[in-house]
Amino acid sequence: MLDDLREQAGDSIFDDEEMFGAETKKTEPVVFLGMTPVQRFVIAVLVMMIVCILSSFCLLVTEKIALPVF
Repeated sequence: MLDDLREQAGDSIFDDEEMFGAETKKTEPVVFLGMTPVQRFVIAVLVMMIVCILSSFCLLVTEKIALPVF
């Protein structure tokens, strides 16, 4: 008895959507500052690499670390 009620309730929802012509929405990637997520990831990786290089150079200049002599 309860199974029949669940089937009827589930069927009526889909019938109403088809009757009224409900369309499914296509999700588009979120665009922030005119860039796609992949482009923002590449920019973030490049900025991280620049920060690492500049901080290493700063440590070398201030003689906090020294390159090994071969």
